[in-house]
Amino acid sequence: MPKMKTKSGAKKRFKLSGTGKVIMAQAGKRHGMIKRTNKQIRDQRGTTVMSERDAFNVRKFYLPNG
Repeated sequence: MPKMKTKSGAKKRFKLSGTGKVIMAQAGKRHGMIKRTNKQIRDQRGTTVMSERDAFNVRKFYLPNG
């Protein structure tokens, strides 16, 4: 059997923490900042931990090699 390859798009979007949690960028920060409140923009800085069920699927299907 050939090796499973990591999905190229997932490499760019997700990162695994030391404990195996999936780190992702905050959602809703691509465009349209003019209509968001300053509090929303502040709270969406940086990264966040993905929910456990979604993270399970990302690890299984998109980042099989960690």
